[in-house]
Amino acid sequence: MKRLERYIVITGVIHCQTGLRIGGTKEGIEIGGQDNPILRHPITNIPYIPGSSLKGKLRSLLEQKHCTERLRGGEPCGCGQEDCLVCRIFGPHKNTRHSLGPTRLLVRDASLTPESEAWLRSAWEEKGIDFSEIKTEVTVNRSTGIAADKGLRTQERVPAGAKFDFEVSFRVFEGDNEKQLVDFFMEGLNLLQADYLGGSGSRGYGKVKIENLKRTIVKDRPAEENAEKNSQG
Repeated sequence: MKRLERYIVITGVIHCQTGLRIGGTKEGIEIGGQDNPILRHPITNIPYIPGSSLKGKLRSLLEQKHCTERLRGGEPCGCGQEDCLVCRIFGPHKNTRHSLGPTRLLVRDASLTPESEAWLRSAWEEKGIDFSEIKTEVTVNRSTGIAADKGLRTQERVPAGAKFDFEVSFRVFEGDNEKQLVDFFMEGLNLLQADYLGGSGSRGYGKVKIENLKRTIVKDRPAEENAEKNSQG
């Protein structure tokens, strides 16, 4: 078992340049309600970006660039090879026979920044916009040039301009090349800004900009030091 040496915490802001759509559940929809809802907190009803969506997108983009020859049947990379940074950082998919150790990257759910929450709450109170916008799209019949039968669809999305605080944490183990791991993750963020987050990216959704990146190193104190501090407190 490799010894855990420290954590590297990277924080920043995901700034939506265009509307962002990460789909939620249709359960409990009332008559006249939205049939393509976005993901929201079950208590506050405020949209958020799940860590799984962000982590999955970063992994997919990095696999497309670095692991195409190792991918099989549309599955994430699970080669488990020592030189595969995707498997080392994100974990080797379904591979239990490897020597890479635990997954290095922990991705938290991203919440609206306080400023964006206040902005969208104000729009909700003034205009009845429930932290989102409804975008209507139409499928056009190629022969007639008019809307196809049943071609009208509506999509709910977080409006452009909204910002989300995000946080990831790297677990650095003995023998890890810390700079290599972090640089690989930063490459993923750059790819994300050139691509999209969420759904319907080919139709203009999900363009994001990563802002205000900060890095903090967290070193764990020895157990006896923690015990001594707790007894003094």
